[in-house]
Amino acid sequence: MEKKSYKLYTDGACRGNPGIGGAGAVITDANENILWEGKQYLGHCTNNIAEYKALIMGLKSALQNGYKNMEVYLDSELLARQINGVYKVKNENLKKLMREVRHLLSSFESIQVKHVARCHNAHADKLANLAVDENI
Repeated sequence: MEKKSYKLYTDGACRGNPGIGGAGAVITDANENILWEGKQYLGHCTNNIAEYKALIMGLKSALQNGYKNMEVYLDSELLARQINGVYKVKNENLKKLMREVRHLLSSFESIQVKHVARCHNAHADKLANLAVDENI
């Protein structure tokens, strides 16, 4: 039996850095049909924290929905490289978030994290900005 694979797109947004932040995430099937989307207002934070929070929100939703084989797409090159071990996480606040990300990643059967250009992450970006716009 073939394993179904899903895609997770996440993005964080900030008005200023630090500033008022939001998180957005979208899960699709292999054919890009939207299965779930979410947004979260984060209050005052940095852009990097918003990126991490968006990823955490998306990973939690994927697990809650039983999606165990994921391709994750991030337009944050920093976050993608930190997750893939190319860059070290030095900031203490980000280290805490990375521990949570690592814990969530360990619950998947297969997972790949990839960096994509911002233009390929428009839906998650729109949701992250909407989370901010609805709360300011």
